[in-house]
Amino acid sequence: MATTTHTVSNQAPPLLGYDVFGADRALGEAVERHLPPEVLDEARDGLTALGRSAGSAQAASWGTEANANPPRLRTHDRYGHRIDEVDFHPAWHRLLGHAVGAGLTGAWDRPGGHVRRAAGFLVWTQAEAGHGCPLSMTHAAVPALRAEPEVAAEWEPLLTSRVYEEGLRPAGQKAGALLGMGMTEKQGGSDVRTNTTRAEPLAEDGAYLLTGHKWFCSAPMSDGFLVLAQAPDGLTCFLLPRVLPDGSRNPFAIQRLKDKLGNRSNASAEVEFDGTWARRIGEEGQGVRTIMGMVAATRLDCVTGSAALMRQAVAQAVHHTTHRSAFGGPLVDKPLMRNVLADLAVESEAATVLAMRLAAAYDDGGESEAAFLRIAVPAAKYWVTKRCTPLVGEALECLGGNGYVEESGMPRLLREAPLNSIWEGSGNVQALDVLRVLRREPLALNAFLQEVGRARGADHRLDAAIRDMLTELADLAGIEARARRVVERIALVLQGSLLVRWAPPEVADAFCASRLGGDGGAAFGTLPHTLDLASVVARARPVDS
Repeated sequence: MATTTHTVSNQAPPLLGYDVFGADRALGEAVERHLPPEVLDEARDGLTALGRSAGSAQAASWGTEANANPPRLRTHDRYGHRIDEVDFHPAWHRLLGHAVGAGLTGAWDRPGGHVRRAAGFLVWTQAEAGHGCPLSMTHAAVPALRAEPEVAAEWEPLLTSRVYEEGLRPAGQKAGALLGMGMTEKQGGSDVRTNTTRAEPLAEDGAYLLTGHKWFCSAPMSDGFLVLAQAPDGLTCFLLPRVLPDGSRNPFAIQRLKDKLGNRSNASAEVEFDGTWARRIGEEGQGVRTIMGMVAATRLDCVTGSAALMRQAVAQAVHHTTHRSAFGGPLVDKPLMRNVLADLAVESEAATVLAMRLAAAYDDGGESEAAFLRIAVPAAKYWVTKRCTPLVGEALECLGGNGYVEESGMPRLLREAPLNSIWEGSGNVQALDVLRVLRREPLALNAFLQEVGRARGADHRLDAAIRDMLTELADLAGIEARARRVVERIALVLQGSLLVRWAPPEVADAFCASRLGGDGGAAFGTLPHTLDLASVVARARPVDS
């Protein structure tokens, strides 16, 4: 019966076999804008190759398999020996190996290194987001480790290597290594100064034994971990190797793996330390300051990772509506659907442009750019990650019932979307960090105002938004309770200034009208109908769809 009555028609083909980088005009333009000319051609070739891999059927299959077969904990071997190993599906190793081989754990001290890596991270995350966690931490650990030059000299070449070696062995016997992180404890969460893990100094200079726990330990299969513990002079940062140089296992008891909403391919664990050997990084009592270099870099990856999820969701929505017809014509041509798609595309482009501007500031390395980042990173982390979940949800709806089905990939994107808002400090933490910088570092506010001031006079709605933001900042009464409102305005003004300078007029106009000028609603799809929405949607369309 099915052979005579079942005919498949009016279904969009899968979005496969395309260049994820080449299809993203906003990202391509950012790479052209921010990279030094001498590395541009090489970087573009590498990103094109990575983009084709990310859009391939093979990468899509790896992502599906890695999430359908989440990691499993093996606490003991067959003889009863404690081993505390985490087994991953082969697809996970394929994804991670491809990413490491593409240089996504190394950006430091290379011309345009952060822009190149951020673009690659944004591209490859669209294939599968979960394995981005160890990539991010391995990359971000470098500035923290440099507080202890001898340790950095030993570990940095391994962390920035393009060789991926799975399995637990002494790091010195491997051609490449991954690093995880453990800060959060049961009683403290983001309040790491309440950590109870103890660090007892040994006779060996810089060596300690740790006793305690971590409630969230990211990527527990890694070769080493940056952790915080209470030393005699206060909270201190430590490097904890998983395997000691003699080949013996460092005491590292994995109690269980977290059963998470999303991020299913990646392991997050509860771990216990009992006389666990570790090396001090930085001075005793300066643990938060030492590890903040890592935290700032991983926060930028939260922005970039969210921008990647947003871009993939928009690409899927535009692709589907281009190929799906209803009520007499393609969905993409229906005025209301076009409005929704254009609104999503504007949000996605604003996130991409902001992420790449932050990466360029890292590459610059100057005092003014460093000051700019101290406000811009937590503000961007707050706002972009907050916008990711509603955007992915709306994009899913563009596919209708098809989008609610696992095979579409959209549910996985939706489950992944809230993570970056929580990881490395929730929204409140980011907002309070911005206030802390505003109060203590006038140079940071000056650098931020110089950045947004570069677009003054180009759009009256942006100019008005800058004035309103300054009014908010001048009123300190109850500012902590208003912190989210203040930081939202900071992020929107920054995005608006970047789009006015660099995006096509139709994109900048739509953003300023709806996000700064008040001519838009709370839901997506409420842009003024008089705007050039068709051009905005066409710009967001994957090129092969």
